[in-house]
Amino acid sequence: QVQLVESGGGLVQPGGSLRLSCTASGSIFSTNVMGWYRQAPGKQRELVALISRIGITNYADSVKGRFTISRDNAKREMYLQMNSLKPEDTAVYYCKAEIIKSGGYYPSDYWGQGTLVTVSS
Repeated sequence: QVQLVESGGGLVQPGGSLRLSCTASGSIFSTNVMGWYRQAPGKQRELVALISRIGITNYADSVKGRFTISRDNAKREMYLQMNSLKPEDTAVYYCKAEIIKSGGYYPSDYWGQGTLVTVSS
């Protein structure tokens, strides 16, 4: 069984900061690309940022310069530091990971349950 759990969401004023965390647990052999996605009310889920196992990152244009993705492979954790938050960043944020299970060979995608970020005054 593999599980991804996000934490760190909440209510923040415009211009504020939040740090999201995602922890992977279970029978894991290897965690490859990890990423943060978000889904605002009435909109489709969209990519926010990706990070490879060796730390290569990619960001959506809307968050470049404001958000920073990072990971700690030893802890099986991923983070999203969000600064200069705007009301349009309000969404449920999901983490996703490509994981090879113990005893497995091919990676599969796993999703967390999501954490709500609300940016409002």
